[in-house]
Amino acid sequence: MTLEDLVRLRRARDLMDRDYAMPLDVPALARVALMSPGHFSRSFRAAFGETPYSHLMTRRIERAKALLRRGDLTVTEVCIAVGCTSLGSFSSRFTELIGESPSSYRARRHDEGAPIPACVAKIYTRPVRNGEA
Repeated sequence: MTLEDLVRLRRARDLMDRDYAMPLDVPALARVALMSPGHFSRSFRAAFGETPYSHLMTRRIERAKALLRRGDLTVTEVCIAVGCTSLGSFSSRFTELIGESPSSYRARRHDEGAPIPACVAKIYTRPVRNGEA
């Protein structure tokens, strides 16, 4: 993989990090990276150790956790706010990564981490994908 390929892959990853709530799919991300969809998916996984979809869903779940902790939005509203179109898929993925349903996560207290700076909390509350634990 060339340095130019890595720069293009980072550009696509940055787009996912910034515009996670937008409807993003592999063909759209591949266009940003100036690659074919198949080559983009293989290269992204080789460079970052996860698929583009997995990276995007991790970003969405991270943001969903923050919105659920606020407690002023329903799970459905959070699902839509982070760019997911299926409540079932969102709930399943959230439960898989976090270990509890979005409803349970929203219902429990979250003030134990209040004195921790957000930049530190983000590191410790990042969803863990299969194989990382």
